[in-house]
Amino acid sequence: MPGDAGASGTDAVDALRLGLSELGWKEGRDYVFEVRRGDGTIDRMRELSAELKALKVDVIVTPGTIAIRAAHDGAPGTPIVMASGGDPVGAGFARSLAAPGGDITGYSLAGHEVITKQLELLNVAKPALGRVAVLMNPANPANDFFLARLVEAGRVLGLKIVRVDVADAASLDAAIERTAGGGLLVLREPLFVQLREQVAARAAAAGVPAVYADRRFVDAGGLMSFGPPFADVWRGAARYVDRILDGAKPGDLPIEQPTKFELFINGRTAKSLGLKIPQSLLISADKVIE
Repeated sequence: MPGDAGASGTDAVDALRLGLSELGWKEGRDYVFEVRRGDGTIDRMRELSAELKALKVDVIVTPGTIAIRAAHDGAPGTPIVMASGGDPVGAGFARSLAAPGGDITGYSLAGHEVITKQLELLNVAKPALGRVAVLMNPANPANDFFLARLVEAGRVLGLKIVRVDVADAASLDAAIERTAGGGLLVLREPLFVQLREQVAARAAAAGVPAVYADRRFVDAGGLMSFGPPFADVWRGAARYVDRILDGAKPGDLPIEQPTKFELFINGRTAKSLGLKIPQSLLISADKVIE
């Protein structure tokens, strides 16, 4: 009985459902979903995870380091599949990617090459930025991992990296206003995905070129995104669910990192920001919204 302790939308559940269907699982016959959506706070997600444990679910599927931590705390002993996680080793979720041990496995999307590439793409789209703010949820224990990699990459590119914390929707507008005059990098954080339309709109209003880890921000008006296909990650999580329901222990299943990545650019947003995106970048994009 897969449970979802914090998916950021029905599209995530649908992708997981599709992945299970492709593996021969039929909803209602072979499994039942228990869907839970938190409000972005670890306390609430911990409560929801405890509810799932009380229901004796066989596995919890959830995205984001905060939700993974909450599921681990609220439902100890229940197998957990990460449908995107930060640094599972640094966060203490796994001994290693190859042999995680414990109750957590799945996908890690926090390879330093990915966030470095996002920063490089933003620097190409808007040269000589000087300063790039990184939007972070202060409750996320993976922040130190992200920030250290970005500071290192920024040093190579001649960019100053500044951390900007956003804990909820109420603090978002003021936080993005503080990034004016520089660039913005928004990590794949469930809270920010939920607020993607507000994030994209405020960045555009402040005249801030921004790069995101999720194409849904670009669909909502964000400038550009680079990251693994969202649906592929959730369909991939279904493979872990399949093996766990067949008796495998999560600690014996290596944590995977995606190998396919997509670049999306919103040409309308670029024009509104007065940016002329280099042709080399446009050619390499998987899709350009005009």
